[in-house]
Amino acid sequence: MGRRVGVVGGGILGVAVARRLLQVEPEATVTLLDKETQLGRHQTGHNSGVVHAGIYYQPGSLKAQLCRRGAVLLKEFCGRHQLAYEECGKLIVALDEPQRARLHEIHRRAVANGVPGVRLVDGAEMRDIEPAVAGIAGLHSPTTAVVDFLAITRALATEAEGLGLGVLLGREVVGIAERQGEVRVSTRAGQSRRAPGITDELGFDLLVLCAGLESDRLAALAGDDRDPAIVPFRGEYYLLRPDWAKLVRGLVYPVPDPRYPFLGVHLTRRHDGEVLVGPNAVLAFAREGYRRRDVSGRDLWDTVRWPGFRRFAAAHWRTGVRELAGSLSKRVFAAAAARYLPGVAVRDLVPGPSGVRAQAMARNGSLVDDFRISVRGRVIAVRNAPSPAATSSQAIAEHLVGLILAERP
Repeated sequence: MGRRVGVVGGGILGVAVARRLLQVEPEATVTLLDKETQLGRHQTGHNSGVVHAGIYYQPGSLKAQLCRRGAVLLKEFCGRHQLAYEECGKLIVALDEPQRARLHEIHRRAVANGVPGVRLVDGAEMRDIEPAVAGIAGLHSPTTAVVDFLAITRALATEAEGLGLGVLLGREVVGIAERQGEVRVSTRAGQSRRAPGITDELGFDLLVLCAGLESDRLAALAGDDRDPAIVPFRGEYYLLRPDWAKLVRGLVYPVPDPRYPFLGVHLTRRHDGEVLVGPNAVLAFAREGYRRRDVSGRDLWDTVRWPGFRRFAAAHWRTGVRELAGSLSKRVFAAAAARYLPGVAVRDLVPGPSGVRAQAMARNGSLVDDFRISVRGRVIAVRNAPSPAATSSQAIAEHLVGLILAERP
């Protein structure tokens, strides 16, 4: 009889982990739990759809390794399932000489990470790639692609269910305890007609937490340290009107400024042909706060009482003011976009989607950059899975299952 494994989290990462477990251990009994009634309700269903090529990441980091491997696996998966996978390319644009100088370091990292076809381009070559875009130089990644991550998640789930995956939706995990040689998981029917106080208990030989916005809380239920804590940041987008959207061929990104923690407004062509403008990054007052009016007293209190957030806010309050201005003013958004797409104005932007990033923040106020996974007894927790987690999902699943085999109880 195979092991009983529970996977908490119905986003692309949790589904990919459950599928990989069943591929490696077909005799296992694997159960996926999520408090929502549909898969991919949060970060998976609220991202820009970019398949990252691995340009920016520190060579040798887990993020760099798993991004490159994940992109290959994702392309193969989309091909097998006839899902959209458009290699529209990414152009990182330098607007001045200091930015041009920083492009060389980004290019060095990209080459070290094995990003295919990446090259520095001058202004003339840049305009051959993106004729409507301004700038003096660029870095071009021709294999950066766009997909529909929600469709991919559903296809992964269908494959996993074919291998025997059990899926329990609408089941919120409210307790985790190790006793008598197993992990006992208490769940509450989140959106059913059952009385709120009624819970069920499930037993597993191993539990894997891929809970995104709730990752720190569930890890704490399992006895793990609170550091790092999740601080939610909402990213807000506009969409270009069709006559402007047709001028953008792929992805147009700014050169990252190492002084600031967020990338800034950029242009992203989606798999459906629409072009996103954004995002900004503002503190969300709820972990699922996709609208400005969404407020959770518990979530906000957890954020402001975390020492790391207070240190981060003290160091980066100017950035926060600038991002908030973009949130409150469409004109500020349009001006940021016009630096790269000259002539675009307020009238050319229409309201777009938003998402919430599960930003892991250390006690010292630093943003946790790399993927972070903790192992505590029979519980393996993904404590930090920032972008490019969706791109890397199948590679992270391979890595996690490798840990699971190594930690076999």
